[in-house]
Amino acid sequence: MLMLTAAQIKRALLLLISFHILIISASNYLVQLPFQLFGFHTTWGAFSFPFVYLATDLTVRIFGQQPARRIIFMAMLPALVISYVIGVVFHDGSFQGLAALSEPNNFVMRIALASFTAYLFGQLMDIRVFSAIREHCAWWVAPTASTVIGNLIDTLVFFGVAFYQSQDSFMAANWPEIAAVDYSFKLLISLCLFLPAYGVLLKVLQELILRQRTTSAIC
Repeated sequence: MLMLTAAQIKRALLLLISFHILIISASNYLVQLPFQLFGFHTTWGAFSFPFVYLATDLTVRIFGQQPARRIIFMAMLPALVISYVIGVVFHDGSFQGLAALSEPNNFVMRIALASFTAYLFGQLMDIRVFSAIREHCAWWVAPTASTVIGNLIDTLVFFGVAFYQSQDSFMAANWPEIAAVDYSFKLLISLCLFLPAYGVLLKVLQELILRQRTTSAIC
């Protein structure tokens, strides 16, 4: 874990919180757009949400558990509100107009609340697993284990809360299959694409932060 100034931590947390809000909001909209891949039902959200776990694990590695938890708690409420607004205004993949916000949309609100709950449990589990084993194993073991477990918790909670007996008949009937396929694709994307980049990104971020510290000290 790097020793940073208060200003550097504040700047880093602001950027990471914004990133979490962006990914969560986008994923909550994309999860409403199902499609078939190799004959399996999935959603576009499976391809965007793994970015959050990459950011969280890098945060724990560089800054420690407490800043990572702060990111989660500070991102939750804004992400919930933005997800609801985007989901209502662009419901079913088409622009509904701002007037759509004048009437409550229980379907979109249920998805936003499901995401809120799943994000909280999934990310806290990710941090717990990552922190528990990061000092005792090779660098790749902690992000792998935390991604596998965190994504499982997040997927089960989200799809169960959002679509069990949902008013969307397709999602209500197919959510177990979609959840299983989404989880599989999340792991595939995370382990095959993000994990190889993890070590590179960790080194780049550490060098960038240290360079900023050196520059600040000189100035």
